[in-house]
Amino acid sequence: MNRDDREEIQKDSPDDVVIPVIEEEIAAGVKAVKTGAVRVDKHVEKRIRKLQTPLLHEDVEVRRVPVNREVNEAPRVRKKGDTVIVPVVEEELVVTKRLVLKEEIHLIKRRTKDRFVKEVELNRERAEVHRLDAEGRVVDRRTPRTRVAGRRSVLE
Repeated sequence: MNRDDREEIQKDSPDDVVIPVIEEEIAAGVKAVKTGAVRVDKHVEKRIRKLQTPLLHEDVEVRRVPVNREVNEAPRVRKKGDTVIVPVVEEELVVTKRLVLKEEIHLIKRRTKDRFVKEVELNRERAEVHRLDAEGRVVDRRTPRTRVAGRRSVLE
């Protein structure tokens, strides 16, 4: 008891003694404590895959077809199926001038299909998950399923 409490007791009456009653209270709470962690390592794996795709080629065959026929005017370029015909004319000097179709050039288009194969490098990432203890050391080499070490509440 301190001095103020004693003076208060003496003021009430000389015969009555007042004793103060004190009650202690406790407050409980929680505090997050690190109990472990998870580390994820990613690795890149290289793999070779074959790529196949068709390629279209067009080749042109050039054929010279002799005609040697007299014409009145130069024929036009014409198309017959896959063949383009380009007339070639020449003037010849005779007693009279005449137009002679010397030859035709036939351009024949052919299509062929080849297989194109090329090896292509593809990357894929792979993740490794390591469970760590409170000090950061690996405690479990197995990959955890869906559970992850976290924080636990404890009484302060």
